[in-house]
Parts: sequence; structure tokens; C-alpha cells
Amino acid sequence: MAMPVPAATPPEAMREIEGLITALGASGCDFQRNGSWYPSKKAEQHLRRKYDYLRERDKVATAEQFIALAGTRSSMSGRAYSVRCPGTPVVESAPWLQARLREIRRTNPTGIEPR
Repeated sequence: MAMPVPAATPPEAMREIEGLITALGASGCDFQRNGSWYPSKKAEQHLRRKYDYLRERDKVATAEQFIALAGTRSSMSGRAYSVRCPGTPVVESAPWLQARLREIRRTNPTGIEPR
């Protein structure tokens, strides 16, 4: 089933998506795509490129859509992404990103940046 084409990404969703990408880059976790492991900063760069591609085409309007369309699997091979953090088991990227999104929403539920 095709996802409906969203309008431009709303500011709140952009803030959440940027928060997800930044959280991955700062996590110190490794990111697996297409069978190879990459450091968190490389993963951040990769997801930012995917987000830019989707945003330029108005294909992502929510953080959940970003996770589904850019953060869960390779658009080339279809293989799922995984995250490996020190001292924890390897997990698929979708639940890892969803947990970060919950943290973002819990720490800034209004979406208004503090002054």
C-alpha cells in the first residue's frame, strides 16, 4: 500500500527528525547497513542525506514517516538497518529510533525551543 504524499515537512516534525539524526550521531553506537558497520557520525551523515532527498520531494511530514522511509532499511537492497551500542545487544534501527523519538517528545513536548 502506497503512503499518501505529504505536504512540506512541518517545523515540529523537522525539529524531531533533526533531533533523531543528531541523537544517532552523538550516540557512539555503530550502525549497520547492507551488512557493514559504520560509526555513528557516518550513520548521521547517511540518514541526513536520505532525509534531504525525501524532504526535497515532500515525501516526509512526520518523524514516524522519516523512521519508516529513511531510518529502517536500505532503499537499495531492502535490508534492515541495525544499531549496536556499547554494552547492549544489537537491535533493529526502527525501535532504537522510536525510543529516541519518545525521549525527544518527553523532554520537549511542546516543540517550542527554550529561550
